[in-house]
Amino acid sequence: MKGAIDRAREVRLMIFDVDGVLTDGRIYYSDSGDEMKAFSTLDGHGIRMLMKCGIEVAILTGRRSDVVSHRARNLGIAHVMQGVEDKRSGFSTLCELLKLEASSCGYMGDDVVDLPVMRNCGFAASTREAPEIVRRNAHYVASRPAGAGAAREVCEAILAAQGKFEAAIAPYLA
Repeated sequence: MKGAIDRAREVRLMIFDVDGVLTDGRIYYSDSGDEMKAFSTLDGHGIRMLMKCGIEVAILTGRRSDVVSHRARNLGIAHVMQGVEDKRSGFSTLCELLKLEASSCGYMGDDVVDLPVMRNCGFAASTREAPEIVRRNAHYVASRPAGAGAAREVCEAILAAQGKFEAAIAPYLA
């Protein structure tokens, strides 16, 4: 059976859920009904490092939010699928679009709706706050909190497994 490092070594596309992964899972509403979410710059920079090292990044989420579109655009994430109730189908669509096998894709989720993708991708990651059944189906469970470094930790783990971490941080050490 392949371990997490071996699986992370194969990742060519890393897909992230949003609520409870790239955020802490809370949704804020203004008095006028506008939705707000808080995203971590640590996570954002980890995502950018993945992309700079040649790993595609996508967002696959069951909810629709303009805030997510803005964040994805800010990070340069080209593949954003929102309002996807059947995440397995969304995952298949991404694989077909990018001409990738499921085994070369990673996914980070935090709830039971993410299990169909987590159980079919090559590298499944989760947050420490996820229900036990979700953590049990993950190859890697982040020690950092959701929305506050968990995604960054996973990005760095993938880069380290692929021998790309040192190159990713080299510009900052010069």
